[in-house]
Amino acid sequence: MRDLFFIAFLGIFGLMGLRRPFLLVAVYAYIDIVSPQRLSYFLLNSIPISAIAFAAMVGAWLVVDDKKDCRFSARQGLMLLLLAWCGYTTLTADFPAEALTKWNWVWKAIIAGVFLPLVLRTRLRIEALALFMVLCASTIIINGGMKTALSGGGYGVLNLMVENNSGLYEGSIISCVAISLIPIILWLSKHGTIFPPDWKVKAFCYCLCLACLLMPVGTEARTGLVCIVILAGLMLLRSKRKFVYGPLMLLAALAAVPFLPTSFTQRMETIENHQGDESASTRVAVWMWTLDYVKQHPGGGGFDNYLQNSFTYFAQSTVADGGGRRVERRLVTDRGRAYHSAYFELLGEQGYFGFAIWALLHLICFIRTESIRRFYRNRDGPDEAWIAPFALALQQGHIIYMIGSLFVGIAYQPFIFMMLALQIGLDTYLTRKRRAAAKRTLDASLAMQGGLPA
Repeated sequence: MRDLFFIAFLGIFGLMGLRRPFLLVAVYAYIDIVSPQRLSYFLLNSIPISAIAFAAMVGAWLVVDDKKDCRFSARQGLMLLLLAWCGYTTLTADFPAEALTKWNWVWKAIIAGVFLPLVLRTRLRIEALALFMVLCASTIIINGGMKTALSGGGYGVLNLMVENNSGLYEGSIISCVAISLIPIILWLSKHGTIFPPDWKVKAFCYCLCLACLLMPVGTEARTGLVCIVILAGLMLLRSKRKFVYGPLMLLAALAAVPFLPTSFTQRMETIENHQGDESASTRVAVWMWTLDYVKQHPGGGGFDNYLQNSFTYFAQSTVADGGGRRVERRLVTDRGRAYHSAYFELLGEQGYFGFAIWALLHLICFIRTESIRRFYRNRDGPDEAWIAPFALALQQGHIIYMIGSLFVGIAYQPFIFMMLALQIGLDTYLTRKRRAAAKRTLDASLAMQGGLPA
């Protein structure tokens, strides 16, 4: 029954896309975020629906969509350069078979980041992609939030509809993504036009924000707690009443502690001492190994080259027995540990050159979004009042994601390339509007001077 529902849902959207090609972008976003093929029993999981949706999206744009306002930015060029470098490191990878497996989905995520700004030609399309990203992620977030509220969750225990915890179904990843979406959700609750922000929309958005905040609790992901702290700091930074909301946030955090599961508070305490937790200890050891590796291999080792790592580290734990409680240190040897950091993932797999391209791409997006926010921050007209808050929401979500990715290997996730596409699409859309307005002003000035017929 579930398989039939997914097929009917995708089929209806696909047919609607024949009349409205942009809806195929929504289908692609849904498939890459929700991964319905992983929720299917036998029908969808035997078909490459992600590749089909990608081909349909690009094909519809080439054949049907209007391309007169399409612009190609330098950031899209950086993505193509990153893609080419990833292709090169895949050909020369330390583990060719494993690298090819990862390449099969990474290239599509990067190409989508290049393509999407070309179709984001209007405010409606920009808002629609942002809305679909929120709604698609909410299918996982609402499920996890409800289970957390009812059962409390637990590290490696909270079931997010699938047994395989890769992609957005992994606890740390969905916690990071959920918190990074909160600024966009709040923007939709105030400035959205597809669903006008009445009391029902606002209530749903606020409840969804609560579900997002519950994800780090249910998954017990320390990354999520860090993201929540960053979100609070960013929101407080932009607040006009810092000395009012700051103490209120602190009071709310203290009031929430007694209601948190004991396992959650115990796991969060390991942030202070990484040696007290095996997961944190191995991350630091892998990062040190990566730094040594790129010194000898500046070009990187290709996707999944972490499989060759081997290291020894000290871990400590508290032991309670007849002699009382004491701290024991033990020497641990581990092999083939993943990077658990987007930064070290890029550095180890793509070397210094690939890391520089990736970092420059994110830095330029941040700078351009900040420029948009500052340029439009005092605009209160009906056609421009939404721009500065939207730029701020994208910027805050981007910052939260990038800080969260310090502790999770999510450098190539399709979600972040969609967020980058939103920022690029917003920038190119506003640039076109400014140039069109300047041209109209110039034409009117020439007409008044007699240079053109009035």
